[in-house]
Amino acid sequence: MAPTAETITETVDKIAELKLSNSKLDSNPTTIEVELKNSFNIKPGYASQYSDQLPEQTKKRFAKHGIDISKGYPKNPDTFPYFLDEGIKATSRSPGWEEFQERGKFADKSKKNLFAKATEVKDLSKYIGTELVGVKLSELNEVELDELSLLISERVVVFFRNQDLSPQDQIRIGGYLGHEIEKHPLGAHVPLPGIEGPTGITTIWGKYYRKERPQAGGFRKRGGRGWHQDLVHLDGNGYAHLHLDAIPATGGDTAFASLYGAYDKLSPAFQKFIEGLTVVQRSAHSYYDRADPLSGPKYIEKEYPLVFTHPVTGWKSLYLNRIFTVRIKELEPEESDIVLKHLFTIIETNLDIQARVNWANTSQDRSLGASVFWDNRIANHYAIDDYDDDEDPRHGTRVVSLVSKLYLDPESKSQRESLGLAS
Repeated sequence: MAPTAETITETVDKIAELKLSNSKLDSNPTTIEVELKNSFNIKPGYASQYSDQLPEQTKKRFAKHGIDISKGYPKNPDTFPYFLDEGIKATSRSPGWEEFQERGKFADKSKKNLFAKATEVKDLSKYIGTELVGVKLSELNEVELDELSLLISERVVVFFRNQDLSPQDQIRIGGYLGHEIEKHPLGAHVPLPGIEGPTGITTIWGKYYRKERPQAGGFRKRGGRGWHQDLVHLDGNGYAHLHLDAIPATGGDTAFASLYGAYDKLSPAFQKFIEGLTVVQRSAHSYYDRADPLSGPKYIEKEYPLVFTHPVTGWKSLYLNRIFTVRIKELEPEESDIVLKHLFTIIETNLDIQARVNWANTSQDRSLGASVFWDNRIANHYAIDDYDDDEDPRHGTRVVSLVSKLYLDPESKSQRESLGLAS
């Protein structure tokens, strides 16, 4: 139906009203206020309501070594980086890190000094994991720590039971094994005397995280976070040391998978295809885009070689994990998804390249702690969440040593090639 003079006039009047309205908006712009929150809604400062809920064994450890929890525990940073550029700056490495020489390079290949302190050397499985019985971590000298660095680099995971280890000694060991230790700008940590801000010793306490950062569901949803690597957005992410000072009587194990072994599971043709590809990893925490805060969460992303050469052993390894690996840079999204899914499946389903750390057994004195070291570069791990927070608590502290830059030497060999094992 053709428009009449009356409808045309009515339309023109409405357009004029809209123009006038827009003109008023332009002269009086609307202000939008945005409340900034960190990605897990972490509250700054001390968590005062949790000190009394700490396991008794943890309280005894902290009291013995001068850790004051009277103001609360754990302690979160007093200020947070909210914007992506702040997060990148807060997680950047200190000068000189790219020239760092890893301590395992200086070790005696036989590791005779370290092994001499052990009453028994037990492999957790054939190709990954070793337990050193009778060794006291707090008593190791620099020569023995160099050999420990080598052993972790070779066996991926090294476990120690019955440890009376202070948080201060845990930091000292971590600082020696790396160029520096990680200090998370958003992480809950153990407060140390005389240190303001993050201390570098992170709280690992399921009860606290489940209440402060709740996940939907109960038993059907719990079981662990999944296979992952820690802190892959950090350059030079290296050795991790988790010390449990409260150990459940049953459960709370940690499973590990070797990325050396996962690489060796691939056919030579597939190995050749993925060498030289670049993997993009992201941070666990998200940030705001300063130029557009309403555009949604932004993550710190870093690029690394998908296949790299370990600087201590010279063996080739994969570098990826299901949770924080985003994509393969050189491939189309569909191609990247297919390749990553295949690699994740190899890591997670091949039991012969995995080991399980059983924290509590008959040889563990539960009045003491236990420590596990692993190399984040060559391991995925899975914290098995099958313990009761109240009846059988689990609490620990973690220190991560930051080391050298990842690289690929095309002439390097795989673990099985170097050891003369059949493919």
